[in-house]
Amino acid sequence: MSEIVVAKFGGSSLADSNQFKKVKDIVFSNKKRKYIVPSAPGKRYKDDEKITDLLFQCYNSIENKEKFIETFKIIEDRYIQICNELELDLDISSYCEEIKNTVYQNKSLDYIVSRGEYLNAIVLAAYLGFKFVDAAEVIVFFEDGKLNFDETQTRLYKMSLEYDYAVIPGFYGATDKGIVKVFSRGGSDFSGSLVANGVNASLYENWTDVSGFLKADPRIVDHPRHIEKITYKELRELSYMGASVLHEDAVFPVKKSKIPIQIRNTNSPMDEGTLILSDFESPKYPKTITGIAGKKDFTVIAIEKMLMNEEKGFLRKLLSIIEDNDISVEHIPSGIDSVSLIISDEELRNKLDKVIEEIRTKLNPDSVEVYPNMALMAVVGKGMIRTRGISARLFTALKEQQINVRMISQGSSEINIIIGIENEDFESAVNAVYYAFEQANI
Repeated sequence: MSEIVVAKFGGSSLADSNQFKKVKDIVFSNKKRKYIVPSAPGKRYKDDEKITDLLFQCYNSIENKEKFIETFKIIEDRYIQICNELELDLDISSYCEEIKNTVYQNKSLDYIVSRGEYLNAIVLAAYLGFKFVDAAEVIVFFEDGKLNFDETQTRLYKMSLEYDYAVIPGFYGATDKGIVKVFSRGGSDFSGSLVANGVNASLYENWTDVSGFLKADPRIVDHPRHIEKITYKELRELSYMGASVLHEDAVFPVKKSKIPIQIRNTNSPMDEGTLILSDFESPKYPKTITGIAGKKDFTVIAIEKMLMNEEKGFLRKLLSIIEDNDISVEHIPSGIDSVSLIISDEELRNKLDKVIEEIRTKLNPDSVEVYPNMALMAVVGKGMIRTRGISARLFTALKEQQINVRMISQGSSEINIIIGIENEDFESAVNAVYYAFEQANI
């Protein structure tokens, strides 16, 4: 059986006709690239608008027919321009007219916002000479909006037996009744991962506008080192903490089958990028620390109560309060008579006073204190488990910069250490820790 490469191209990779030409060169440079998953066109320049954002505007103006037609014409003209500049014999306007007619029949948000990928896949398939396969035919959702993974994989495999080369739009699928459903924003990464698993690919390439992952945010650290190899677990930790190169859910379909993911740069295709490997095929680590990431704007709710550890059900009751208020908790550091909830400010918006009152009423604690303006920084690396002195070096670096640590958490897998610090110390902390490990060459 010949090897198969699935290549997903992001919005910046297909923003205009020049980018389409780059994509064609990339695809044709390797005959193993058989199944292509495109996003909708992204920004061409700083103040430009993404096609998907314009489609959201269309949905919001659906009751104002004149405004809807005006916005949709901007979208249609963009695709016409791409087709004309690529000299394609493709009547893209007929597809746009069909979409406009369908919109007025069902007014579905999912249908409207998915049409950017749909149209882009039609254009790319025509340009490459590949078969266009509508994602609505192969990516299957249940009626409640959840993915039907097994049926999706069955249909994708059948597709691979029928077509040697195909373009499948990302971001959306459909129910058995043909109702279009979308993944969350960035979901084309997940679509590509599903396709890679379904066609039994040997590699899933994710082409974007950066050459893979960096060890730290370049907006904080000057010229951080490039990450050559990383495991799924490390990627999940870094993505969760804000390293936004790949949609964090994209690893799940390929992880099951141990299909590696390679992050590549459409504008610099000779760069090797970052290779993401199965946890069972871990690379040899030239460095102990794989990467550093983090996020600002968390609030700590600190609860104290004498003999808390002897009060059965205390933590369950506390978490029930949080659940009843539809709030997700990031971390729960605890002591014998104390427990703290670390929650994103986004989750707590307009809910904090109610939560505090319920904690006081239902749990009768000795004290409840609220500490805002906290940031979380994650130091991630599978090599940490085999290296002594990691914590010492980490906290020495923070001490030398006079940064106060408000929380420490280390997962049982010892793949990461999470530090809570003041918002205002976040950038200094990332720099201090990054350079401490770089200078030690570990």
